[in-house]
Amino acid sequence: MSVQSVDRALDVLEALAEQGGQAGVSELAARTGLPYGTIHRLLQTLLARGYVRQESDRRYALGGALVRLGGAAERMVAVWAEPYLAKLVELSGETANLAVLEGDFVVYVAQVPSPRRLRMFAEVGRRVLPHSTAVGKVLLAERGDAAAVFERTGLPRRTDQTITTVRAMLEELGRVRTQGYALDLGEEENGVHCMAVPVLDGGRAFAAMSVSGPAERIDAIDRDELAGALRKVADDFGAAVFGS
Repeated sequence: MSVQSVDRALDVLEALAEQGGQAGVSELAARTGLPYGTIHRLLQTLLARGYVRQESDRRYALGGALVRLGGAAERMVAVWAEPYLAKLVELSGETANLAVLEGDFVVYVAQVPSPRRLRMFAEVGRRVLPHSTAVGKVLLAERGDAAAVFERTGLPRRTDQTITTVRAMLEELGRVRTQGYALDLGEEENGVHCMAVPVLDGGRAFAAMSVSGPAERIDAIDRDELAGALRKVADDFGAAVFGS
């Protein structure tokens, strides 16, 4: 049995997150369908607990108290992900990663390395821009504000293969949506290829799972088979985390 006030408070927090972390009351009302008065009362409670803050322009933003919860949740997700990443290593022979989007950056939160002597590492905790990585493309593909993210971060060239225009990146994200997976074909690091798929929470990309390795080894794996294996493991992980 759900508690209505808790449901509504969570609706407000999720609406703030979907608006890029801050929004006005009218925007929250439009997104949640809640009356203005209800939203005001919920915001005052969340404000008192530090889960939101009020900006100088009277808009509301996600508050610092969420960082503490988010850090603890992120550590637990990394622990839960390990056996699923190990399964991907077993299936592909390559390094498997779990990444999430924090603000405008991709953060690697868990990894199981390949047992091979020549293998790829993305250090856990590393923050990278999303445009040159398969995980970043997956995490932005379904978002309506991808162009705004690219305008804020720029599209710096990492290698000769990096996509460096907003138009081309939006076309790339369209391909990701169509095929259900993303590729990094030496766009972040020369000689390294990667495939990633989303970990879904109710249709939203909560995280991304990937395998990465030397280009010649990744390219030798049948692409459809690799994508299928990634989706199966990512779906199993999402079901275990979110119970869906």
